[in-house]
Amino acid sequence: MQEAAKRRSSRGLKLSDLLVTVLVSIILGVVYYFWGSVSKLFSFFPQADELVYGMWFLASTLVYLLIRKPGVALIAEIAAAHVSILFGSEWGIQLVMYSVFQGLGAELVFAAFRYKNYSASVAALAGVAAAAGSLIPDIYYGYVQGYETWLFIAKYGMRALSSAVICGYLAYGLAKAVEATGVTNLLRPVEEKDYAALDD
Repeated sequence: MQEAAKRRSSRGLKLSDLLVTVLVSIILGVVYYFWGSVSKLFSFFPQADELVYGMWFLASTLVYLLIRKPGVALIAEIAAAHVSILFGSEWGIQLVMYSVFQGLGAELVFAAFRYKNYSASVAALAGVAAAAGSLIPDIYYGYVQGYETWLFIAKYGMRALSSAVICGYLAYGLAKAVEATGVTNLLRPVEEKDYAALDD
């Protein structure tokens, strides 16, 4: 009976999962829109804005850490990008392609761990994968043409570092803060410890 209940609890995305994903994505989509202005403040040296670039991948890791189900990282990143577009992002429809590759990058990392690892380090790795995903549209749109090798390495090295910190450790901290409110207990599948408590 417990096994059947566990299978039901972890099967696919429920309406509540999608609603939370969309809600968080809306909030982060607004953050994405205004983050462009924040990144412009980082002009200490060429490409210094890459030090805060990881914020644009936060939806994928944060939502996954909250819901812990397959697919939510990709859905969240795409949804947040669409919100940013609706607010009039200067990048426009390009954000759709970016969101797909970024969300897919993060999703593949979580899948590699079979959606069973919710640590900050795995979230950081997912952030780096999202950063790697963002390179594909950059190449497609010609944003890296003419870059010298050292500048290319510096640019995407800083992007990867930023993504690890923001999408990994910041996202983990935010998820823990939300957990402290008890809200996540309503979202996640029932775990073995919960069934053990019922038998006590």
